[in-house]
Amino acid sequence: MDEAERALRDQLVRLLRGGMAHMTFEQTIEDFPLDRINERPLNVPYTPWHILEHLRITQWDILDFMRNPDYKEMAWPDQYWPAPDAVTDAEGWARTIAGFHADFEAVCAISTDPQTDLYARIPWGDGQTNLREILLVADHNSHHIGEFAILRQVMGTWPASHT
Repeated sequence: MDEAERALRDQLVRLLRGGMAHMTFEQTIEDFPLDRINERPLNVPYTPWHILEHLRITQWDILDFMRNPDYKEMAWPDQYWPAPDAVTDAEGWARTIAGFHADFEAVCAISTDPQTDLYARIPWGDGQTNLREILLVADHNSHHIGEFAILRQVMGTWPASHT
């Protein structure tokens, strides 16, 4: 792997992990009060858990598309969000976060794997490349991580020490 490709792969992972231009996933969810995970703020059609579960589902779907020659497209938007009336508990919250982390690390591993041709078209797609899918994960995650942070502000769920 030449220096330019190594630099690109390093920058992809840095973009995925966040912290340069926006908060990281971990910073955003840290100390979220579990008694508020199913709360629906005024004029918001989803809960904090719904956003995290949407992040997990969407990231998993993109990862599945990248790896699975038998990939089946999911129905938008219904299969990318939990049901509007779905709720979870502390264990479900933890499962969502663990699932997000596991798939996130798999996307990072693909990004840094020298065997991954970032520019090759994914054979079962219609023109997508691994690079495009990695950037899609970074873009989608950063959007909803920011949304989650704003939702925390609206809900008043940041700890007093948050700046």
